[in-house]
Amino acid sequence: MSDTNEKVMANNFIHNFIDEDLENGVYKEVYTRFPPEPNGYLHVGHAKSICLNFGTAIKYGGKCNLRYDDTNPVKEDTEYVDAIEDDIKWLGFQWTEQLWASDYFETMYDAAVELIKKGLAFVDDLSADEIREYRGTLKEPGKESPYRNRSIEENMTLFNEMREGKYADGEKVLRAKIDMASPNINMRDPVIYRIVHASHHNTGDKWCIYPMYDFAHPIEDAIEGISHSLCTMEFEDHRPLYDWVLEKVGFWPNPPRQIEFARLNLTNTVMSKRYLKALVDDGSVVGWDDPRMPTIAGLRRRGYTPEAIRDFCDRVGIAKANSMVDIGLLEYCVRDDLQNKVESRNVIEDPIKVIITNYPENQTEMVTVENNKNVPEMGERQIPFSRELYVDGADFMEVPAKKYFRLFPGNEVRFKGAYFITCNEVVKNDDGSIKELLCTYDPETKSGEGFDGRKVKGTIHFVDAATAVPVTIRNYGYLMIEDENGENVLNPESLVEKQGFAEPSLAEAEPGERFQFFRHGYYYADPKDHKGGVAGGDGPLVFNRIVDLKSGYKPGN
Repeated sequence: MSDTNEKVMANNFIHNFIDEDLENGVYKEVYTRFPPEPNGYLHVGHAKSICLNFGTAIKYGGKCNLRYDDTNPVKEDTEYVDAIEDDIKWLGFQWTEQLWASDYFETMYDAAVELIKKGLAFVDDLSADEIREYRGTLKEPGKESPYRNRSIEENMTLFNEMREGKYADGEKVLRAKIDMASPNINMRDPVIYRIVHASHHNTGDKWCIYPMYDFAHPIEDAIEGISHSLCTMEFEDHRPLYDWVLEKVGFWPNPPRQIEFARLNLTNTVMSKRYLKALVDDGSVVGWDDPRMPTIAGLRRRGYTPEAIRDFCDRVGIAKANSMVDIGLLEYCVRDDLQNKVESRNVIEDPIKVIITNYPENQTEMVTVENNKNVPEMGERQIPFSRELYVDGADFMEVPAKKYFRLFPGNEVRFKGAYFITCNEVVKNDDGSIKELLCTYDPETKSGEGFDGRKVKGTIHFVDAATAVPVTIRNYGYLMIEDENGENVLNPESLVEKQGFAEPSLAEAEPGERFQFFRHGYYYADPKDHKGGVAGGDGPLVFNRIVDLKSGYKPGN
């Protein structure tokens, strides 16, 4: 595994616990698992858990399983399974074993029978609403079900009949018999099995009863020999039930240890699979891999790199307390990763034509520009310069603002890699829009040729009009923004698509390549739409903005 992945696993309080367990001989090796439910695409919050579980195994020379928590037959889909595996591999990790919770249904059933035989579980006829009513509150104890004291024999008969399909959904459940007065509501005789007459993607129609997550989870971990079950903080109150199940079933003499950590919360980001699925279903986004989505698939299609996401997870760290992380940190990590990796290209948005009136007609020369100013080893390239060019709409103001040093009537600027250019006249269309700028150039100021030492304050880029290639530019903003009430709402400007022009070399870009668009940001040739998603294809050139070029955000802000 790479040094980057080693870095992801900087020491944290979880590793302190693991160190103690190893030192005390509680476990001989570290064995973790990543247990997603295949009911949606993974998001960047899951990336933190992936990095933690797989990275911990790597750090200790242990193992990490990919286990699908497929105990709910209604929600799972093989599309999600494929996506999960793609995401984990893309992040740079490989599981020890790929397993399914549903493969353990028989053992889970045996464990439930064991609890019944020990008088620690009973079949309840109360409805879901009645069970909630009986449960009590944080201030008041719950009431015992009138069916709680059924005999072991009756419970065994009823549970077998549940398995055989004699009862309808919701007609009966199996509950653990613990303590209806417990201050932890999770311990107030929780439901551990329910009836669901639905085909399961893995077991078909073999089962019509399914274990609840709080019962299945510890058993899955124990069966696999997991040493440390790493969960987010919402499972902290469930840990007593996790331990109770393993202790009372008694099948596993050296049960796993559950340790909780804070989940990831990001500004301007919703990380709920239910909400994200709703956005997909109602067409608010084009799919789970829409580049505006916080899914790993969306970030990948946007152009984020796995190295940047792993670095982000490392910088966020592992803690107990929940907190809100500024999304600017994630964007910073992307810039930090890309700045020395990608080459620059000249791309023009909102193009304005420039005519160099004193430049020879029908002449084109090549000027030299660097591929990456931070990395001289990336070399240089040549781009065409001629009488007719395009400049960026943001690089011209007819009436300049204060401290505006780019192109405006009477001002002289440098065209990057070329000459000093002076704007002399603005030609407009009948509707008042700008048709073209008439300019002149100083032939003695060609870059790299040692001119007379004159300086200008502004440097702008350009593309040659005759050889420019049309490109579609997708500039993405945050999918969610805060409204006046501080609530997260969909951002109506989360995608601004523009048509622009690029230097001719960008026509050779293949799907999946990244570039810095000079002074605009980092961009990614969309893997589905650029050239039709086919290397060497003849479709349109489509680029997604990965991230702006600069930001005021700095780590530690």
